[in-house]
Amino acid sequence: MENGLKGKTVLIAGASRNMGRLAALVYAAGTQAVSLAAAGWGMAMLYLSPIAAAQGTWKPQKNVEIIVGTSPGGGQDTSARAVQRLIQEKQLIEVASTVVNKPGGGGSLGYAYLHQHRGDAHYVNLSTTPLITNPITGLMTITHNDLTPLAMLFDEYIATTVTSGSSIKSGSELLSRLKADPASVSIGIPGMGGGGHLGFALAAKAAGIDVKKLRTVVFKSGGDSITALLGGHIDVATSTTSAPIPHHRAGKLRIIAIAAPKRLTGELSSVPTWREQGVNTEFANWRGMLGPGGLTAPQVGYWERVFAAVVETPEFKRDLERNHWVANFARSSEMRTRLRAEHEELKALLTDLGMAKNP
Repeated sequence: MENGLKGKTVLIAGASRNMGRLAALVYAAGTQAVSLAAAGWGMAMLYLSPIAAAQGTWKPQKNVEIIVGTSPGGGQDTSARAVQRLIQEKQLIEVASTVVNKPGGGGSLGYAYLHQHRGDAHYVNLSTTPLITNPITGLMTITHNDLTPLAMLFDEYIATTVTSGSSIKSGSELLSRLKADPASVSIGIPGMGGGGHLGFALAAKAAGIDVKKLRTVVFKSGGDSITALLGGHIDVATSTTSAPIPHHRAGKLRIIAIAAPKRLTGELSSVPTWREQGVNTEFANWRGMLGPGGLTAPQVGYWERVFAAVVETPEFKRDLERNHWVANFARSSEMRTRLRAEHEELKALLTDLGMAKNP
């Protein structure tokens, strides 16, 4: 371009097909010469910078729903409310959040509700093992591949509980009765194929019991099964450790076995593991956060940062200790890898147990 664009209007064309039409540069009398290339680059940056910012960041613009696939009171609900409380108290997100219970179908209704909001990161789900087992057992068609892993938070081991006045004094005695007659004891489980069910079924199978003959009673949550146990409606309840702890502490219930690799600490240090009672098994019910399918990298990154901040709070660490949870924070890609590996492992297990409808 020549100098001396005095009194002339120059249209900058063809800077980018995606930029659309660019405005004209008007040079009044006495304006110094401008490089066309430099002008075109500057206009492109002005045009593209809002788009680049939009693609690189995301934050919620409305209330966030933390979905729980059980009714209030159980281990999953307790975990979700602990996370939600910390998010609010520490102001880790810019909007309000609420816990929304969607009980039914062993967690399937919660996953279905999440799945309805594809691409919307205002909906997250506190997930557990049924995410893997429900599709295998035919309880739902949605799989972990249809949703977006956000972060793994912690593990919680499975406890087997009786009332303080029960004639069953230990886990080994319970298994001896069931080996003689698998239907002799009613066992409350928080969802067919859930962590509470699998944790106990693994112990029973390892003891040589036909798990298909067990007399199980299915509840919507561990809290519901504990309530039924206290009311004398069932003989045994299986759940994650958090559900029976208050009643164990009060002397109303006795935890007779925990499916952990070693004894837990604190007030549960007196409870033997299954391995100590001659049964070589362990089972952890993990807690992780999921979003619906179709989330973008900025949306995933936002929630990774939020949950990474949650697990570092002193309050969360105290919750881990108080509820006997075991920390195992993992980001989205690591959680996805774990879910894939666990799917293969539990598919084989459930097939062996005769529970797999979609192996």
